Amino acid sequence: MYLTDNDEITMKLVHYFITQENYQPILVQGVDNEIWLENIDKPYSIIRINANYIHNNEQLEFDVYKSKSIIKQIKRKTFSFSCDLLNILLNVGENVTISDIDDKHINVISIESAEDKKILELFPEIKNDKVDSGDAVDFFLNVTKDINEVTEKKNKLYEKTFGKKTILITYLLMAINIVIFLFTDDKLIARFGMYGPAVQAGEYYRLITAAFLHGGVLHLFCNMYSLYVVGTQIETLLGKWKFLVIYLISAITASLLSGVLGTSLSIGASGAIFGLLGALVYFGYHYRLYLGNSLLYNIIPVILINLSIGFYISGIDNYAHIGGLIGGIFSSMMVGIEGKTDKTDRINGTIITVVFVAFLTYMLLFK
Repeated sequence: MYLTDNDEITMKLVHYFITQENYQPILVQGVDNEIWLENIDKPYSIIRINANYIHNNEQLEFDVYKSKSIIKQIKRKTFSFSCDLLNILLNVGENVTISDIDDKHINVISIESAEDKKILELFPEIKNDKVDSGDAVDFFLNVTKDINEVTEKKNKLYEKTFGKKTILITYLLMAINIVIFLFTDDKLIARFGMYGPAVQAGEYYRLITAAFLHGGVLHLFCNMYSLYVVGTQIETLLGKWKFLVIYLISAITASLLSGVLGTSLSIGASGAIFGLLGALVYFGYHYRLYLGNSLLYNIIPVILINLSIGFYISGIDNYAHIGGLIGGIFSSMMVGIEGKTDKTDRINGTIITVVFVAFLTYMLLFK
């Protein structure tokens, strides 16, 4: 087996970026002798390794133009306002002037080895990324083995996240709501519904009990159907206890904002369900590269349509919907997404959630 110098450089770079920097390959149509890698959480969210020969400045300009076109597609898909590209060229003619490239979002470098000074300035740890090799075959097999091990770990995480699971909490919440509805009358609604002045008088339990009351069969049916559709997804994607935490916090933030801005008694699970939609937005954002346009064309439109209905139809507490939506996003940050968020993200999410709840509580009780 024979490997060219560019083959060896490419494999070393790919090995480092995938195994050490958590990048992963992305499929780009219509390109040859190029490898594109992405990690949207890194300063360079996209890395391109190009082994094609660039023989003059005109070809370099076209190469940069082509890269920009591909980056625009990636930005649309990942909802990124900016997307910085590291464009690594392995085969550049002597007369090519790379310094003429003037684009703050594209850094073009030409290297002659995997430990070239230009790449070490950006990724100094690459010099410590060693691959056991006796000959070309051993080198190829060891690089492939290491990359496959990382890929296998990621595949297990995806299977764990998206795989079919037994749904429990969603059905339990639906059952609780239905049972309570069977015993609901005007007195129960007046006693446990969300009403700002009553909470200010010390009846804090209304912040959560209101989410389990419904004013009629149609009200119950719409909310339970929505809970079934969205709840089963969130329980599958995030797990039972994270789902329950998001649901309950969203129910509380929905009641709090309703109490702060609303003037009438409010009941229903819709605020908590909007919190689950917020969790779906948060999850979809972190998996946006894999979910394609689902976030843009499926999830967000559903939220906007339902909020719009609440503004145009009387009797719908949109303040609760908005409070639940925000609470769902913040509490999702707090509980985190396995493999996508770290301890710092969860700490920040906890702080934001606590501050949000504290602020609404202050506005309700003391303003």
